[in-house]
Amino acid sequence: MFLKIQHIKWNLRRFETLVKKENIIKFSNSAELAIGFASIFSNKVISLLNEKTEINIALSGGNTPLELFNILAADYNAKIEWNNINFYWVDERCVPADSPESNFGNAYNTLFKFINVSPARLHRIKGEYDPEKEAERYSELVSHNIPAINSLPSFDIILLGIGDDGHTASIFPNQMELITVDKIYAVALHPDTGQKRITMTGSLINNAKYIYFLVRGKNKENVVKNILDGNEEANKYPANYIKPVNGEMIWIVS
Repeated sequence: MFLKIQHIKWNLRRFETLVKKENIIKFSNSAELAIGFASIFSNKVISLLNEKTEINIALSGGNTPLELFNILAADYNAKIEWNNINFYWVDERCVPADSPESNFGNAYNTLFKFINVSPARLHRIKGEYDPEKEAERYSELVSHNIPAINSLPSFDIILLGIGDDGHTASIFPNQMELITVDKIYAVALHPDTGQKRITMTGSLINNAKYIYFLVRGKNKENVVKNILDGNEEANKYPANYIKPVNGEMIWIVS
């Protein structure tokens, strides 16, 4: 393990210039991505908490964050002041918290039940509620709790994933209006399953201070390449329109 950690530290040093130039860090596999980004995440959180007493972070679902959560729970419980962080969710499936599909439930079972964080810091989207009413409730909660920049709440950190169709959060290619809609959270519909989801909109995502795209898997390589190269194909991807207006975006890929 010592050699693996040293290799990742070397990778981070080697990519330091690249990050500043192109905002991308590439790891050789998903395990290295989880370990390496845990270090990046920890350093950023500690830096932000040196500037203010509490910060606000929005988490995404999917398998990639779960690997990250396992590392954070095992290795960073004592290194991060977890109880000075308010956690929110980028999106949520319209299911109860105890469902295996729940983004909150999966984050709780892999991270939150193992670290020192008050339940009052965990602001979940209640997927079991009426979707339209819950989107409104959660929008009001975020608007009330998160300091605003340019009249919109501004999260300190947002973690995003990307699908092989170019979707991010629960903004799918057939619902591109959710990128610019005049809402904070809205109801989305999965194009294949018809499942309803509650999602952060593009306007809110783009108002964050730090946005991290966590991407793994060869099936997403072309999507990421099209976006980073500015190819015309990328115009149909919702993720292509994530362009922070007040902050920085970094791609973490394997």
